[in-house]
Amino acid sequence: MSDSFDLSKIINYFTEKLNEYGATYRGVDYNSYEAQTIRFSQLLKLIDPSLRYSLLDFGSAYGMMYDYLIHLGHDVHYVGYDIADSMIAKGRELYPDNPDCWFTNNIEEVPMLDYAVVSGTFNLKLDVDPDIWTQLVIDSLNQMNAHATKGIAFNMLTGYSDPDRMRPDLYYGDPCFFFDYCKRNFSRNVALLHDYNLFDFTIIVRKEM
Repeated sequence: MSDSFDLSKIINYFTEKLNEYGATYRGVDYNSYEAQTIRFSQLLKLIDPSLRYSLLDFGSAYGMMYDYLIHLGHDVHYVGYDIADSMIAKGRELYPDNPDCWFTNNIEEVPMLDYAVVSGTFNLKLDVDPDIWTQLVIDSLNQMNAHATKGIAFNMLTGYSDPDRMRPDLYYGDPCFFFDYCKRNFSRNVALLHDYNLFDFTIIVRKEM
């Protein structure tokens, strides 16, 4: 993620959530386990689960995505990247000595992988200006794209959310803007998913082989 402004408030927020709730959906500030799994299932439409693959989980927290994949029976080499040291430490504690699951807070350590996904990472902006946050999202998507040979997938809260439910500390992306950005910069093969009864959307980018 971008270092053009101070992200320490974001890091502290999630560290406090992890300390309070532990390695649970509430520890990463999800509303429910069900919503978390729905979002994961949309992202995984990018991937062919019948084949072994490698995956970058961008903004991985403690690796709840890895746990989900293993329960589905996926044969995956998983790399979790997060800027919060507390999340990286918890991930290493939960999945020690596993050559197919490792964590880092340094994007430069991440090799080229098949896919990159991100879930929920872009939602909380606190007091950051929305335009600045949009640029952070774009920078992050470009980092993901640079580390993935087959495709990327991401979700975020939608600008089509009900106005009375929207909060000033959250970021609501424009689905059309991000669809257009991905089409123009990443691949011709882009899908926008906005039909799964949550106040967010998912974009899937498949690269030409």
